[in-house]
Amino acid sequence: MFWILCAALIAVVTISVLMPFLRRRREAQPVAAYDLRVYRDQLREVERDLERGVINSEEAARLRTEIGRKVLEADRRLADAGGSAGPGATIGAVVVLVAVLAGAVALYLREGTPRMPDQPLAGRFAEAQAIYANRPSQAEAEAQAPARQAPPEPDETYQTLIAQLREAVARNPDDPQGLALLATHEMRLGNPEAARDAQARLVALQGEQPDADDLIRLATLMTEAAGGMISAEAEQHLAHALQIQPDNPQGRYLLGVLQIQTGRPDRAFPIWRRLLEEGPETAPWIASIRNNIGDLAWLAGVPDYQPPTPRTGPGPDADAIAAAGDMTDEERQQMVEGMVAQLETRLAEQGGSPEEWGRLISSLAVIGQQDRAALIWAEAQERFAASPEALATVREGAEQAGVAQ
Repeated sequence: MFWILCAALIAVVTISVLMPFLRRRREAQPVAAYDLRVYRDQLREVERDLERGVINSEEAARLRTEIGRKVLEADRRLADAGGSAGPGATIGAVVVLVAVLAGAVALYLREGTPRMPDQPLAGRFAEAQAIYANRPSQAEAEAQAPARQAPPEPDETYQTLIAQLREAVARNPDDPQGLALLATHEMRLGNPEAARDAQARLVALQGEQPDADDLIRLATLMTEAAGGMISAEAEQHLAHALQIQPDNPQGRYLLGVLQIQTGRPDRAFPIWRRLLEEGPETAPWIASIRNNIGDLAWLAGVPDYQPPTPRTGPGPDADAIAAAGDMTDEERQQMVEGMVAQLETRLAEQGGSPEEWGRLISSLAVIGQQDRAALIWAEAQERFAASPEALATVREGAEQAGVAQ
């Protein structure tokens, strides 16, 4: 089928290039030749009129001269038509056309895969199943993961607290609260493997009835440690969490990522489509979905899909803006600090969009809380670990704050 389409395209291009030359030759030559025949008939009619005495010799001479000029003009036009679209011009067009087609074929033979057979839909599904079944193990994926960028060095006080937390967990490895704190702070420090181990221990302590959020967090940490790949081991925790809580949005997002990684955009698209329609727009996975849903829809066979319009929250009202203009520098600084504190509290309790996390980090640096900005950046890296696009958005704010290397 592919080569049939190629042959049809070549035929269309060839006809399109040569048709103007052939049409000009067919149209211009017949008109000039017809005029020439008419003028010659007129010359013969003049001679007959002279013989019958209809016109005298002077009138006949004048008519011969006038018709002769027309004959010469028609003959010139006939010669021009034949020369402008003659064999030479047509051959030149053919040579250029052949050169272009030969170059296209050579480029395809070099860059394309001409020997690749057609792949029916069933074959593609079988290939996707093979990718799914042959994924690297968690250990192999972690060994193959690219090197991560180290987070900024925390201050000495924070390092001392983390050292004390590690010692406390080592003394009491079955303390759920200590394990949860250790997993959070190890991730902030850029140690996803240590965070994964602490979270795995926390899930194991919960026995046969683990918490769905803890399972999803464990799957996320395993994915981060594996360089973004969801291994079979991470999928087991994800599937268990979705059995407990089928509508968990973060778990469904990760399930969509898994389907994309294993070559099944047709399965990933309905999952992400529903998440995007449900919102909220401030959810950490929404930015990643919105940036990729168009391509995913095309791959899933839904090229005409239109994502819903983002729903944005209200900004400050006119009274607040007017009041800020009448404040002193100290009062304005206090207002800014209060707004930053409110934003930090809301993000900690309810979550928010990557843009809001980036704005919080940059705002903390502006008001002189550089260390706090570094800690929030570390937390954001953990929260958005499964969404590189969202993490890139947060990184912009971190770079403005000078805490992202």
